[in-house]
Amino acid sequence: QLQLVESGGGLVQPGGSLRLSCAVSKFRGDFYAIGWFRQAPGKEREGVSCINSSGGLTNYADSVKGRFTISRDNAKSTVYLQMNSLKPEDTAIYYCAASRFYTGSFYPKFYNYWGQGTQVTVSS
Repeated sequence: QLQLVESGGGLVQPGGSLRLSCAVSKFRGDFYAIGWFRQAPGKEREGVSCINSSGGLTNYADSVKGRFTISRDNAKSTVYLQMNSLKPEDTAIYYCAASRFYTGSFYPKFYNYWGQGTQVTVSS
């Protein structure tokens, strides 16, 4: 059973930055693609970004392109989401999820394991 734990959320002003971390349990964790998703109140969960097991392939939702950067450090079993130029509409609970295969897709059913989420609030 793969375990994922998100951290790094918080309250930030518009235009600010946050870096989210997703700690993946070490055993076999390096073989999994990781996706970041978010869910705002009253809205459906949406994909934000994803990365393959080696870190060489990434994909982003149009709404975050140029502002968010996904990366991973397999030595630390951690995937990061650097979020810059944050907007109020980025406010949501952010989840990381693991998939055995990288597809570049944000279809939630492709992801087998999920973390518990971390709250990001962008407000002045």
